[in-house]
Amino acid sequence: MMSFDLPEDVVALRDMVRDFAANEIRPHARQWDRDQAIPDDLVRKLAELGLLGIMVEPEYGGAGLGYLANAVIIEELARQDGGVALFVAAHNGLCVSQIRMSGNDEQKKKYLPKLATGEYIGAWGLTEPSCGSDAAALKTRAVRDGDGWKITGQKMFITNGSRAQVFVVMARTDPEAGAKGISAFIVERGTEGFTIGAKEDKMGMRSSDTVPLTFEDCRVGADALLGQEGEGYKNALAVLERGRVAIGALSIGLARGALEEAIAYANEREAFGKPIARHQAISFTLADMATQVEAGRLLVHDAALTLDAGRSDRLKACVAKLFASEMATRVCLDAIQIHGGYGYTKDMPVERYMRDAKLCEIGEGSSQIQRIVIARELLNVG
Repeated sequence: MMSFDLPEDVVALRDMVRDFAANEIRPHARQWDRDQAIPDDLVRKLAELGLLGIMVEPEYGGAGLGYLANAVIIEELARQDGGVALFVAAHNGLCVSQIRMSGNDEQKKKYLPKLATGEYIGAWGLTEPSCGSDAAALKTRAVRDGDGWKITGQKMFITNGSRAQVFVVMARTDPEAGAKGISAFIVERGTEGFTIGAKEDKMGMRSSDTVPLTFEDCRVGADALLGQEGEGYKNALAVLERGRVAIGALSIGLARGALEEAIAYANEREAFGKPIARHQAISFTLADMATQVEAGRLLVHDAALTLDAGRSDRLKACVAKLFASEMATRVCLDAIQIHGGYGYTKDMPVERYMRDAKLCEIGEGSSQIQRIVIARELLNVG
């Protein structure tokens, strides 16, 4: 018989992170949203809990727990603050994942221990001002320069960019080869010719920093090439598959938070002589919200377990991300509706959850891109 129960070690991890998020994140989430910043002290605590190396192999100082464990901690963090969850998701699922998957022994030994302990924070650069969904059309160039490379171009919407010490950056090394002419590079903060821009003033996920990057004849050594030349885009797609599972988990956390806040409010708020939770219109809405959250979590966990089994499945990852992200926006809007006028104010966390949730329909591939990939997988076309 198939079991949908979490393993005991993951349950213990979930409960620990749930308590941490309730005590250390919830009381401050509104202020961090205002400040557009996560305090360094919280980053240190996340690192001390091992959450920044959750998937890094023990030989490099990580927990080596896999994608299901990562999905569980992302959900628990997002329950209280989507921006904190996004910070961890981008570090673990993008930068660290590509170094784990594509790095050689020297690169892994150099970067993974520091990334796992939070001494270094990681960021990932694919999107550019003129290409987001059409990432294969990126224009950032890397040309050979002696025994190294010079990188020139721009990146946009880089999560963790103002905090990171290590950046995985995609650049075109062969202008005639299309997607097969893209390679990945590790660029360290402070490298000459590398500039980190000002934070974007975002609608949601405001505690998570998002910045542009500029490369002007930024010279890196030969050892900065991550993986084989020309395989950067292929490897980035594999990273995105894993990132989509994490964004799905983040969506579940936001939706669950909205649902739990709506239940609490509906049991306290009275109208027509009884709590509004006892009115069928409200109770049925809550029932629909709960059903959607449960369905989304099963999809996300199934996709995570598939990755943990060593199998790639773009269809599962895209389905989980598409359903969970769009579901989260719907559930958050329903939670605001249940709160009435109070839900439209910043006194209630549900309006922040709704602002955070919308990004999940855009990042790691928009809903439209997910539908394109799902259709291609179903129809077995290119």
